[in-house]
Amino acid sequence: MQEPAAEVLESTIDEISFEDGYYRVQKSNLSISFIDLIRQSAVPICAEFDGSADNATFPNGCHICEVEIDPTTGSVDVISYLVVDDVGTVINPQLLKGQITGGVAQGLGQALMEQVVYDSANGQLVSASFMDYAMPRATELPAVEVISQPVPTNSNPLGAKGAGEAGTVGALAAVMNAVCDALASVGAGPIDMPATSEAVWKALQAKNLQSP
Repeated sequence: MQEPAAEVLESTIDEISFEDGYYRVQKSNLSISFIDLIRQSAVPICAEFDGSADNATFPNGCHICEVEIDPTTGSVDVISYLVVDDVGTVINPQLLKGQITGGVAQGLGQALMEQVVYDSANGQLVSASFMDYAMPRATELPAVEVISQPVPTNSNPLGAKGAGEAGTVGALAAVMNAVCDALASVGAGPIDMPATSEAVWKALQAKNLQSP
C-alpha cells in the first residue's frame, strides 16, 4: 500500500509511513486516509486472507408473532411480528434487516401455506409449479420490526455470526406457536404445519363437534 500512497501523495516510498489509519509523508503535512487511498488509487487494490475460526459461532435471537384467526374460514392473519437478533458485528444494518425480513417471509410461508401434495390415486405430484404451490405474497406479510442487539464474537476477526437462517428458523416456531396458542384459547388444536385455512378450520370444527 505504500507504493500507491507514494504515487497519490507525489512522494517516494521511503518517505511514506502509516499510522492511525493514515499514510503520511514524513516531515510534511501531507497525508491520506486508507479509505481515500483506495478510492483514489489508479491501481486495483486487492487483499486475500485464508484462515479458519477457532470455534463455531451461533446467532441468538427472539421472535414474537401475533396472529388473528377467522373462525368461519380458518384464515390466519399475522398482524404483528417482532425480531430481536444478535448476529455479531453488523456492517450494513439495512441489508441485515432485509435478510432477516426475507427469512421471516420464508418461514411464514412454510408455517402457513407451503406443502408438497401428491395425488392419492396415482402418486403424482400436484403442487409442482408456482401456480399450485402456495407461497406468501407481499400483501400477506406483516411489517416486520427488526431490532439488532449485536454482541461481537471472539472466534473470528470480524466478530460476525451467521444471519442467513436466523429469520427462517425463528419464524417457523413463532408463527406455529402463535396459531396453536390461539386455537388452544378456544379449546381446539394443536395442529401440524402447514397451518392452512383448511387445517385450522377443521381443528375448529372438530372442537365444535366435541362440545356438549
